[in-house]
Amino acid sequence: MLHLIAAAGAGAAEAPPAWIQWLPILGMVVIFWFLIIRPQMKRQKEHQAKVSNLKKGDQVVTQGGLVGKVIKVDDTYAEIELAQGVRVKAVKQTIADLLPPGGKPAND
Repeated sequence: MLHLIAAAGAGAAEAPPAWIQWLPILGMVVIFWFLIIRPQMKRQKEHQAKVSNLKKGDQVVTQGGLVGKVIKVDDTYAEIELAQGVRVKAVKQTIADLLPPGGKPAND
């Protein structure tokens, strides 16, 4: 009888392998990657492509909500005309979106 109790106690003391304990954490990392990180990286690449392809005459919306027409573009800045005679210099990365070519500007 004593032998059976000792054998049962030894079997219960065995822990699962260490890699099994890491499975839930690994699963959460994979879920975060596919649901949060990967889509954000895709949107960031799309925005970078839009900003790098800016050209004179494009209608843009800034992150501050200003709508205007691109007058001049260089490596870092874009000069935007908000209304006739009103021009601002904006950092290219602060341009949120390009309006479709057929879109009517807000200042006309």
